[in-house]
Amino acid sequence: MRIERELMRGAGPVAILKLLSHREMYGYELVETLASRTEGVLAMGQSTVYPLLYNLEAKGLVQSERRRADNGRERKYYGLTGAGHHRLKAEIEQWQAVNDAMQSLGVIRGMVMLGNAFA
Repeated sequence: MRIERELMRGAGPVAILKLLSHREMYGYELVETLASRTEGVLAMGQSTVYPLLYNLEAKGLVQSERRRADNGRERKYYGLTGAGHHRLKAEIEQWQAVNDAMQSLGVIRGMVMLGNAFA
């Protein structure tokens, strides 16, 4: 299932923040993890993920560090800042409120557990 651009605009940053709340990752690793963990629903290419990362970094929500990987290649790893953790918590609360409202209208069934997603 392909998600419309406007919905992805809101879902993309929170999905990235959630993944980075568990461990630091490099950009391509985020691309691959988003695609595999969401069965393609939140699949984003590098041309989408990297601008999101740059934007999140400019806002102080993530920080980056260049490091050598085990294979000797230099990679830029991204991790959540304290502000990023606070923002993620607020975003999850907002997504839960939207989910609850949509559920009350009969648009969706069940609950989306964003707090546990990508665990």
